[in-house]
Amino acid sequence: MSNTTEKLPKNPKPKEWLASDLSQQYIASYKPFNFVDGEGVRCSLYVSGCKFDCPGCYNKVAQNFHFGHPYTQELEDQIIKDLSQDYVQGLTLLGGEPFLNTQVCIKLAKRIRKEFGHDKDIWSWTGYKWEELMQESDDKLELLNLIDILIDGRFLQSKMDLTLQFRGSSNQKIIKVPESLEKGKIVLWDKLIK
Repeated sequence: MSNTTEKLPKNPKPKEWLASDLSQQYIASYKPFNFVDGEGVRCSLYVSGCKFDCPGCYNKVAQNFHFGHPYTQELEDQIIKDLSQDYVQGLTLLGGEPFLNTQVCIKLAKRIRKEFGHDKDIWSWTGYKWEELMQESDDKLELLNLIDILIDGRFLQSKMDLTLQFRGSSNQKIIKVPESLEKGKIVLWDKLIK
């Protein structure tokens, strides 16, 4: 038996990492009209910066808070225009870490709610576990309250499973956010195939 231990992602204490201290409000990339970042046709915004440092991260370059380019009003307007297409189901926030870029993500999510109500859904990936977010800063909770579906938890190489729906490792959960907040406990997405 090997005595080497698996390298694990970082585990922050509650409110240890704050978007106000870390975010440079940079965007790694924007991908309109894709089918991979959630259910239906989606527009995906990849924000820059993440401190979880998950070994095997599929988007390591976006861990850098200065990667890419600054978020702009022009980009936001383009995202809203793209979302206005009838066939687009919603927006997905990824990264990087959306919950360490709340300045960008809250602004965009609020505009989506203002322009589309709940006709367009908002999905987000996060390295934070649901239980951790419940103890987090006000801005993270504000963002969480604007999201419909959250895929939570750090990517763990030891639990990697490429057959999972919308997840890289089996520890991650797909959570229906409004229902979970209302019931005070995790309610899993009911369209899960695997």
